[in-house]
Amino acid sequence: MSDSTIYRDRDLHSFVGARFISTLAIQVQSVAIGWQVYDMERTPLALGLVGLCQFAPMFLLTLPAGDITDRFNQRRVYSLAAGLQAVCSLLFLALSIYRPHSAWMFYCVLVLFGAARGFTGPSGSSLLPFLVPPERLAKSMAFSSSFFTAATISGPALGGFLYALGPVPVYSLCIAGFIGAALIVTRLGGRRFVPAPTQASRLERVAEGVRFVRSRPVVLGAISLDLFAVLLGGATALLPVYARDILHVGPLGLGFLRSAPAAGAFSMAFFLTHWPLRGKVGAKMFAAVAVFGVATIVFGLSTWFPVSLLALYVLGASDMVSVNIRSSLIQLSTPDTMRGRVSSVSMLFIGASNELGEFESGITAALMGTVPAVVAGGIGTLLVVGFWMKLFPPLRQVNKFTDVAVPV
Repeated sequence: MSDSTIYRDRDLHSFVGARFISTLAIQVQSVAIGWQVYDMERTPLALGLVGLCQFAPMFLLTLPAGDITDRFNQRRVYSLAAGLQAVCSLLFLALSIYRPHSAWMFYCVLVLFGAARGFTGPSGSSLLPFLVPPERLAKSMAFSSSFFTAATISGPALGGFLYALGPVPVYSLCIAGFIGAALIVTRLGGRRFVPAPTQASRLERVAEGVRFVRSRPVVLGAISLDLFAVLLGGATALLPVYARDILHVGPLGLGFLRSAPAAGAFSMAFFLTHWPLRGKVGAKMFAAVAVFGVATIVFGLSTWFPVSLLALYVLGASDMVSVNIRSSLIQLSTPDTMRGRVSSVSMLFIGASNELGEFESGITAALMGTVPAVVAGGIGTLLVVGFWMKLFPPLRQVNKFTDVAVPV
């Protein structure tokens, strides 16, 4: 069967569209939840708990979800998980109408939402290599990332605008977005991976994915570098504090603050789509994470809204370079038999670390103050970059993506 029969452009476009609307829904919803929770509790710790409630189920379920993704149809796993996200948005809508005086009921729904994300992450991230030929994977990732970041640009601003009208429009849009994404993914074509029969237990299969990552210094180094960068540089978790108490820009300003990193990421993704990275990709990844740390420090110290927006823009652009390199290295280094499990390890390190980073930021802000916590996180990111360059020389020495590619 020819590539033109297996790989159809419409499948890539449908996948990107589904990812766009689901990401848009997540971003819109995150603005509303962050504002509602902080408005009820008025403490940075409350925002940290928003992250923890999502991290805990993601931490527990992401690795088993990777095994399930390798054994079943990724499309079906993703669609069912997106349907569960729609249910969570419906519960948030009901809570907004009921208007509880404390945030604990929101935290309960966030746990369920984190469980759903634990399945959408591995199933979604492992699906793209089955929709495009290997030689187009890096460029397709940049193409997909550009739409992903377009959603993260427009989502927070849209969320801030809609929340000014009330929570009902916010959560109604989210329900429609998650349902739409679930329906689109069920109709995707592309290659189908049929797993070989195995007598290994689920725990053994999960452990095999972890061992694979540990045996590849390039993969382990790329994943762990982003883990600590996200964990330490979690300034975005404290944006409601900056919007309300430091910059005094309100919920609409919060939407723009949330959109600024995505605007930078979108600009960089557009650049990478047309001019892909061709050499010294390992060194460029370390440089991008270092810029991320510097931008975090600048944002933490800024009390002027335009400077804060610019720092977040640079932060997002540098993060996109790192994400593009990491995603390409992982997918090109991974055989079909391991894609779900390796993606789950990556999501556990990177995806869940976003929420754990939010919790860490909330805790340190409660103990040290918001500004010192953000600045300390940026400094910590720079220290990690220096240490990781010495700890993972194979990653630093990667020149081209083709150096790590495995046969399909």
